[in-house]
Amino acid sequence: MKKILDLISEETERAFAAAGYDAELGKVTLSNRPDLCEYQCNGAMAGAKRYHKAPLAIAQDVAARLEGSAVFAEVSAVAPGFLNMKVRESFAGSYLRQMRTSDRFGLEAPERVKKIIVDYGGANVAKPLHVGHLRPAIIGESIKRICRYAGHDVIGDIHMGDWGLQMGLVITELRKRQPELVYFDAAYTGEYPAEAPFTIAELEEIYPTASAKSKEDADYKAEAMEATHRLQSGERGYRALWQHIMRVSVEDLRKNYDSLDVAFDLWKGESDVQDLIPGMVDKMKKDGYAYESDGALVVDVKEETDTKEVPPCMILKSDGASLYNTTDLATIMDRMEKYRPDKMIYVTDKRQDLYFEQIFRCARKTKLVNEETELVHIGNGTMNGKDGRPFKTREGGVMRLEHLMREIDEEMLRKIRENAGTKGYEIDEAEAEKTAKVVGLAAVKYGDLSNQASKDYIFDIDRFTSFEGDTGPYILYTIVRIKSILHKYAEQGGNLTDAVIQDALSDSEKSLMLELAKFNATIETAYEEAAPHRICAYIYDIANAFNHFYHETKILTETDEEKRAGWIALLKLTGDVLEVCIDLLGFSAPDRM
Repeated sequence: MKKILDLISEETERAFAAAGYDAELGKVTLSNRPDLCEYQCNGAMAGAKRYHKAPLAIAQDVAARLEGSAVFAEVSAVAPGFLNMKVRESFAGSYLRQMRTSDRFGLEAPERVKKIIVDYGGANVAKPLHVGHLRPAIIGESIKRICRYAGHDVIGDIHMGDWGLQMGLVITELRKRQPELVYFDAAYTGEYPAEAPFTIAELEEIYPTASAKSKEDADYKAEAMEATHRLQSGERGYRALWQHIMRVSVEDLRKNYDSLDVAFDLWKGESDVQDLIPGMVDKMKKDGYAYESDGALVVDVKEETDTKEVPPCMILKSDGASLYNTTDLATIMDRMEKYRPDKMIYVTDKRQDLYFEQIFRCARKTKLVNEETELVHIGNGTMNGKDGRPFKTREGGVMRLEHLMREIDEEMLRKIRENAGTKGYEIDEAEAEKTAKVVGLAAVKYGDLSNQASKDYIFDIDRFTSFEGDTGPYILYTIVRIKSILHKYAEQGGNLTDAVIQDALSDSEKSLMLELAKFNATIETAYEEAAPHRICAYIYDIANAFNHFYHETKILTETDEEKRAGWIALLKLTGDVLEVCIDLLGFSAPDRM
């Protein structure tokens, strides 16, 4: 199904051609003065120099050709040469009727289905998730869903940090505390215990303790580095401990990500590609890409067009140890061999822009990827507190993610109770708590995703949990209002399936229709730009248009059944579109609020 703006442009292009001008001048855009018109065309301005004719005269010629058009109710040429346009109610109605019966509301399937891997999450094993993990998880999950809805084959990979120094730190601290553990007995040849010698709570205390000690005690850090080396070299007891750390940590990570409605298709980590690194390094040397510099192995990635310094990409440190660079390049190689992706999207902090520029250039130069493989880094900005600085706890520390979500849920529950008290009705406490979690998640995700990913934003609990303004709860409140009307209509004996959208009878109804008609263009843009904020802006406009229409239209008390059924059909489409869109953003709506 063609985008509504394309259909309108095609009609205008035919008019330009019929008037003797290039059809390409007929491109139409949304009006930047909605108080004057719905759409506009500035082609006459561009054609003036080409045809040595006043732009207003060209616009008048085209406007004359559009008289009686089945698309336009009104076209006027205004100085100095703009075409102001309003479409017919019948055109808008026809478009929405087709949209309602089309698969995915008329969104066209891609010409070629792409295999896309979205690398997001980036959690480190043995460490609890904190607020810094929120943005990449939320943004990456939404991008994954948008790409999938656009018709592509998408894989989401968490790519955990599970092989570095933090493993050696945990093992070293465990050895200090429990030296009698069988894992530290080099002579032991039996089976290791099935249960881990620590809980997740203990593990999450062990790591920061060990990390702090390593910063103050050089000998302790040296022990941790030695433990890391022994683990990576395959020492049996250390590998068994590592497996316990992985199992306990991943179980906790899954629980936390589940609470955010974030799901990964692959739970891969750095450890999965360690065996591939020696072969990859040897090939880089053999092919002449990698060379020694100050004892380290590097690949030059600078280009002649660079306006700033781009350092070489280090492959191995001077002691022969691998780095994140090495692991990420091996992961790219592994993905190309196993999945043959057309595109890889990485969602991380924007401060890693240069890092990923080096990695991507190195992958291309060393031919780890095909020439046409797209490598994209979506760098997210920082979530800041009201003071404009990175979000912290009241004590000044980094807040755990589960604690942040608990605060949101509690604030949302307080507002739900307050709302019930104000309106004088009782609420079921269990249902209220469940609703608070649903609405709280919407508040957090919408509050984040409504910002362009690369920009920093202020995390304001009061604003994000408000039922008014550009917020998640406002969007959900709109959906719940629509559900309530549809439920009452069905209770009155109305048939939701057979109701047919009619041509608009008011300006507010038409405005709602035209907002809905932007669906396929919005999804295409959100996919092409990997930009969930485009969907947020779209559904906020729909919610505003719907609420305007709702407040001036007596829907359920209308006595003309054809009118009433037409409005119900429009509401059904509005609710369906909104629910699909919030699912793409990663949250859902309750039945009641």
